[in-house]
Amino acid sequence: MTNPMREIRLDKVVVNIGVGDAGERLLKAEKVLQMITERKPIRTLAKTTSRDFGIRSGMEIGVKVTLRGEEAEKFVKTALWTRDNRVAKYSFDPEGNFSFGIADYTDFPGMKYDPEIGIFGLDVSVALARPGKRVSKRRVLRRKVPAHHRITRHEGVEFLKSKFSAEVVD
Repeated sequence: MTNPMREIRLDKVVVNIGVGDAGERLLKAEKVLQMITERKPIRTLAKTTSRDFGIRSGMEIGVKVTLRGEEAEKFVKTALWTRDNRVAKYSFDPEGNFSFGIADYTDFPGMKYDPEIGIFGLDVSVALARPGKRVSKRRVLRRKVPAHHRITRHEGVEFLKSKFSAEVVD
């Protein structure tokens, strides 16, 4: 019998397309993200100013969608399928979360290349959590999650292998 509080689950999935500038490309990226996730994307803002890239602080430079629950699991399965169920070991952070990129949105099933839109790649970030993670996020009586309850890189790899039958390559 296992402790239900030790069970690892998919907390959220953030799908992001960074365009780098506002305008027509941002609108196209928004359309791509809406087609893939069937959710309305939110625009992301630049935090700093960079003259080399022509970016000002507060400028809209990308779009993202956050998925949770069954919807997130379904999306991760299809996203991993586009990558032949392979994720690099360096994609995992010390807390067991992982991220990977997809070079072209047309790799998803049912998506066709549209010359009007062009080619857009996207980033997928997956956050894992155990029950009790809310202790570190809540407003009242906020506490740190103890080290023995945090997810490690190794546990994140094992979760990916068992839950999604994915291969972790070095």
